[in-house]
Amino acid sequence: MADTAIFDVDGTLVDTNYQHALAWYRAFRRFDLVLPVWRIHRSIGKGGDQLVPALVGDAVEREHGDALRDAWSEEISPFIDEVRPFDGAHDLLLAVKERGFRVVLASSGKKDHVEHFLDLLDARELADAWTTSDDVEASKPAPDLVQTALARVSGARGVMIGDSPWDAIAASKASVPTIAVRTGGFSREELTDAGAESVFDSLRDLIDGLDGTPLALAEG
Repeated sequence: MADTAIFDVDGTLVDTNYQHALAWYRAFRRFDLVLPVWRIHRSIGKGGDQLVPALVGDAVEREHGDALRDAWSEEISPFIDEVRPFDGAHDLLLAVKERGFRVVLASSGKKDHVEHFLDLLDARELADAWTTSDDVEASKPAPDLVQTALARVSGARGVMIGDSPWDAIAASKASVPTIAVRTGGFSREELTDAGAESVFDSLRDLIDGLDGTPLALAEG
């Protein structure tokens, strides 16, 4: 049995994936790199250190990687005030907390974005801890974020709740099972192929189905 619920934030609790895809599209355009937005979306969920070389190659990463990430930061900023939580986000955190789990919001996002989303979700009193990009050396699909989340609360065993294949891959590398939701725009097959043990169409569906998941009741 698990004792810690590790929640991805972007695309899982707050509706940001398509805003991120468009921000990256605009950032790449600054360097005369034109990528189809759908291709960019398939890499959303990776951190910028992983996304840039995956989409445009190691040579571009070496030459422009940091500048591209700076451009993305500028492009995403105007979207932040438009972001809203998914229906059921706060209720899901509350339901999991009431079942006895430690709750960690495991984000590799910028610190100011994470702080903003905590307030949007009314989650400061529910979360036992949270992470930002400052807390890890390598982003998803590396396991660092999941491992850091567990360490923040001295968790013995965690369950990952995420929306992208990269969440499931990162969790698997840390020997943590994943429950996936389709809120990020990825298909059921993409999520299960990446290792998700179960997939729900929405956060409300997950709330209704908690008893059939590792989030039914916390250890101890």
